[in-house]
Amino acid sequence: MKSQKPHSRFLKVKCNDCDSEQVVFNKTTMKVNCAVCGTTLALPTGGKAEIKGSVIGALDNAQEK
Repeated sequence: MKSQKPHSRFLKVKCNDCDSEQVVFNKTTMKVNCAVCGTTLALPTGGKAEIKGSVIGALDNAQEK
């Protein structure tokens, strides 16, 4: 029996204004602002978030095999 992989993950996003990096959930239910300059990094859409910054990569799930 195959185990299913989760469809949601955490993304490392780079702010387009100040170049700081922040971790954002890809299905966020709240507006996410940059912790440094306050620029919007992600907006909720009811599914996958609309990412406004540059996605650097996804964080690996430590429990994934």
